[in-house]
Amino acid sequence: MPPPGPAGRKSTTREPIIQESEASEPEATRRDADVTESSRANRGWWDRNADEYQVEHGTFLGDDRFVWGPEGLDEVEAELLGPPEGLKDRDVLEIGAGAAQCSRWLTAQGARPVALDISHRQLQHALRIGGSFPLVCADAGALPFADGSFDLACSAYGALPFVADPRLVLREVRRVLRPGGRLVFSVTHPIRWAFPDEPGPEGLSVSGSYFDRTPYVEQDDEGRAVYVEHHRTLGDRVRDIVASGFRLVDLVEPEWPAWNTSEWGGWSPLRGNLLPGTAIFVCERD
Repeated sequence: MPPPGPAGRKSTTREPIIQESEASEPEATRRDADVTESSRANRGWWDRNADEYQVEHGTFLGDDRFVWGPEGLDEVEAELLGPPEGLKDRDVLEIGAGAAQCSRWLTAQGARPVALDISHRQLQHALRIGGSFPLVCADAGALPFADGSFDLACSAYGALPFVADPRLVLREVRRVLRPGGRLVFSVTHPIRWAFPDEPGPEGLSVSGSYFDRTPYVEQDDEGRAVYVEHHRTLGDRVRDIVASGFRLVDLVEPEWPAWNTSEWGGWSPLRGNLLPGTAIFVCERD
């Protein structure tokens, strides 16, 4: 059974900003990868591939838009964090911020965001674009903030798909949120793991078990992981949220809009009109 393509490693066609030296292609496999190995591998992957990612997807993401996923659902219309006017003077943590596009949009609404990412190179792109908010390079499983530091937390495909222990991250987020705080995060829709990561017709036939939770791993010649992505079923995600002290208040499955004619890895209009590609979880801390 071919492994599903990684959600974070969107296929690219343009040349990266910085060319890397020739290296053998990593081997794609399915095997266990613990918290430490996953963190190390993904920090390195995003540092190496941040330039290419921003070249390929920067136009779609914009510099100051808040997009929840490849479908193009925008926080302006979704209001999953609440009405834009209600964001003024709120302290917001963006987890897995990348180039911090979402934090720039939050700043424009009068919020006080902090953009956190495990990748130093991704945050260099945030510096390149600019902004007046803090940038923090840290692992989401060990947030360097005091208890009750934020009113809201958000993550658009950041951290959660790549960690071996999502409850560790969720509990850390709960710790730094104030009572009544809201967490909204998007991930690859779990059902997509049963299908090949292909945007065309070949991506419409089931190729593996939805219930196989073995991580997708790309490893080098020495067997060291250089990219890791973890699968959780829909039920797993709900249980993780509840066990971490949150209340799930909404689950959003964006439909593919007619205006979006682009492809992004395995996401495409063809698949998007038949299968959900993204799941967005709206959670509250009591």
